[in-house]
Amino acid sequence: MGRSQESFNKKEVRKKKEKKRLDKEKKRLARKDDSKKGGLDDMIAYVDENGMLTDTPPDPAAKRKTKAEDIEVSIPKQDPSLKADPIRKGKLTFWNDSKGYGFIRDSETQDSIFVHVNEFQDDIMEGNVVTFEVEKGLKGPAAVRVKLVK
Repeated sequence: MGRSQESFNKKEVRKKKEKKRLDKEKKRLARKDDSKKGGLDDMIAYVDENGMLTDTPPDPAAKRKTKAEDIEVSIPKQDPSLKADPIRKGKLTFWNDSKGYGFIRDSETQDSIFVHVNEFQDDIMEGNVVTFEVEKGLKGPAAVRVKLVK
Protein backbone atom coordinates (compact mmCIF):
# COMPACT_ATOMS: atom_id res chain seq x y z
CA MET A 1 0.00 0.00 0.00
CA GLY A 2 1.58 3.30 -1.06
CA ARG A 3 1.52 6.56 0.81
CA SER A 4 -1.23 7.90 -1.36
CA GLN A 5 -3.61 5.30 0.02
CA GLU A 6 -2.75 5.87 3.73
CA SER A 7 -5.59 6.95 5.94
CA PHE A 8 -5.55 10.32 7.69
CA ASN A 9 -4.87 8.69 11.08
CA LYS A 10 -1.81 6.82 9.78
CA LYS A 11 -0.42 10.07 8.33
CA GLU A 12 -0.84 11.80 11.71
CA VAL A 13 0.92 8.98 13.55
CA ARG A 14 3.81 9.07 11.05
CA LYS A 15 4.11 12.87 11.44
CA LYS A 16 4.18 12.60 15.25
CA LYS A 17 6.90 9.95 15.13
CA GLU A 18 8.98 12.05 12.74
CA LYS A 19 8.55 15.16 14.91
CA LYS A 20 9.52 13.19 18.04
CA ARG A 21 12.63 11.84 16.29
CA LEU A 22 13.67 15.36 15.21
CA ASP A 23 13.13 16.77 18.72
CA LYS A 24 15.23 13.98 20.20
CA GLU A 25 18.01 14.70 17.70
CA LYS A 26 17.92 18.44 18.57
CA LYS A 27 18.18 17.68 22.30
CA ARG A 28 21.11 15.32 21.70
CA LEU A 29 22.95 17.98 19.69
CA ALA A 30 22.22 20.64 22.33
CA ARG A 31 23.64 18.38 25.09
CA LYS A 32 26.71 17.73 22.97
CA ASP A 33 27.28 21.49 22.48
CA ASP A 34 26.80 22.21 26.21
CA SER A 35 29.35 19.60 27.19
CA LYS A 36 31.93 21.20 24.89
CA LYS A 37 31.32 24.65 26.39
CA GLY A 38 31.64 23.80 30.12
CA GLY A 39 33.87 20.82 30.12
CA LEU A 40 36.28 19.88 32.85
CA ASP A 41 37.29 23.45 33.73
CA ASP A 42 33.91 24.17 35.32
CA MET A 43 34.17 21.07 37.53
CA ILE A 44 37.64 21.64 38.97
CA ALA A 45 37.93 22.66 42.62
CA TYR A 46 41.09 23.69 44.46
CA VAL A 47 42.07 23.43 48.10
CA ASP A 48 43.59 26.55 49.68
CA GLU A 49 46.21 26.66 52.46
CA ASN A 50 43.48 26.46 55.12
CA GLY A 51 41.99 23.28 53.65
CA MET A 52 38.90 25.01 52.24
CA LEU A 53 37.54 24.29 48.74
CA THR A 54 37.69 27.19 46.28
CA ASP A 55 37.23 27.69 42.54
CA THR A 56 40.33 29.86 42.07
CA PRO A 57 43.68 28.18 41.44
CA PRO A 58 46.42 28.66 44.05
CA ASP A 59 48.98 31.43 43.70
CA PRO A 60 52.34 29.89 42.69
CA ALA A 61 54.21 32.74 44.44
CA ALA A 62 52.70 31.77 47.82
CA LYS A 63 53.99 28.20 47.53
CA ARG A 64 55.98 26.94 50.53
CA LYS A 65 58.75 24.35 50.44
CA THR A 66 58.43 21.27 52.64
CA LYS A 67 61.35 19.03 53.48
CA ALA A 68 60.77 15.30 53.06
CA GLU A 69 62.41 14.68 56.45
CA ASP A 70 59.71 16.76 58.19
CA ILE A 71 56.88 14.49 57.01
CA GLU A 72 55.96 11.75 59.50
CA VAL A 73 54.41 8.70 57.91
CA SER A 74 54.06 6.44 60.95
CA ILE A 75 51.88 6.77 64.01
CA PRO A 76 53.72 8.57 66.84
CA LYS A 77 54.54 6.36 69.80
CA GLN A 78 52.40 6.94 72.88
CA ASP A 79 53.95 7.78 76.21
CA PRO A 80 53.31 4.85 78.59
CA SER A 81 52.90 7.25 81.52
CA LEU A 82 49.80 8.75 79.85
CA LYS A 83 47.98 5.41 79.69
CA ALA A 84 44.79 5.47 81.76
CA ASP A 85 44.38 3.01 84.61
CA PRO A 86 42.03 0.27 83.33
CA ILE A 87 40.60 -0.32 86.82
CA ARG A 88 37.97 2.29 87.64
CA LYS A 89 35.99 3.13 90.73
CA GLY A 90 32.28 3.80 90.90
CA LYS A 91 28.99 3.34 92.73
CA LEU A 92 26.22 0.86 91.86
CA THR A 93 23.37 3.35 91.40
CA PHE A 94 20.66 1.02 90.04
CA TRP A 95 20.14 -2.71 90.43
CA ASN A 96 17.27 -4.90 89.18
CA ASP A 97 17.60 -8.13 91.17
CA SER A 98 14.89 -10.01 89.26
CA LYS A 99 16.54 -9.43 85.87
CA GLY A 100 20.13 -9.47 87.08
CA TYR A 101 21.46 -6.21 85.67
CA GLY A 102 22.16 -2.66 86.77
CA PHE A 103 24.24 0.45 86.23
CA ILE A 104 27.43 1.73 87.80
CA ARG A 105 28.12 5.48 87.96
CA ASP A 106 31.83 6.04 87.19
CA SER A 107 33.34 8.34 89.85
CA GLU A 108 35.69 10.10 87.35
CA THR A 109 33.56 10.56 84.21
CA GLN A 110 30.09 10.31 85.82
CA ASP A 111 29.04 7.93 83.01
CA SER A 112 26.48 5.19 83.63
CA ILE A 113 27.94 1.82 82.68
CA PHE A 114 25.88 -1.34 82.26
CA VAL A 115 26.72 -4.30 84.50
CA HIS A 116 25.37 -7.88 84.52
CA VAL A 117 25.22 -10.18 87.54
CA ASN A 118 27.65 -12.62 85.85
CA GLU A 119 30.43 -10.00 86.13
CA PHE A 120 30.19 -9.73 89.95
CA GLN A 121 33.08 -11.29 91.87
CA ASP A 122 31.63 -10.37 95.30
CA ASP A 123 28.13 -9.97 96.77
CA ILE A 124 27.18 -6.41 95.81
CA MET A 125 24.03 -4.41 96.55
CA GLU A 126 22.71 -1.09 95.28
CA GLY A 127 24.67 1.85 96.72
CA ASN A 128 27.95 -0.05 97.21
CA VAL A 129 31.26 1.40 95.97
CA VAL A 130 32.94 -0.97 93.51
CA THR A 131 36.01 -1.29 91.29
CA PHE A 132 35.55 -2.48 87.71
CA GLU A 133 36.98 -2.50 84.21
CA VAL A 134 35.16 -1.30 81.11
CA GLU A 135 34.87 -3.35 77.92
CA LYS A 136 32.78 -2.93 74.79
CA GLY A 137 29.49 -4.79 75.18
CA LEU A 138 26.73 -5.54 72.67
CA LYS A 139 25.03 -2.17 73.08
CA GLY A 140 27.85 -0.02 74.44
CA PRO A 141 30.29 0.01 77.35
CA ALA A 142 29.85 -2.73 79.96
CA ALA A 143 31.50 -3.24 83.33
CA VAL A 144 33.48 -6.46 83.86
CA ARG A 145 35.38 -7.92 86.84
CA VAL A 146 33.31 -5.97 89.36
CA LYS A 147 34.61 -6.15 92.97
CA LEU A 148 33.39 -4.59 96.20
CA VAL A 149 35.67 -1.89 97.67
CA LYS A 150 36.39 -2.67 101.32
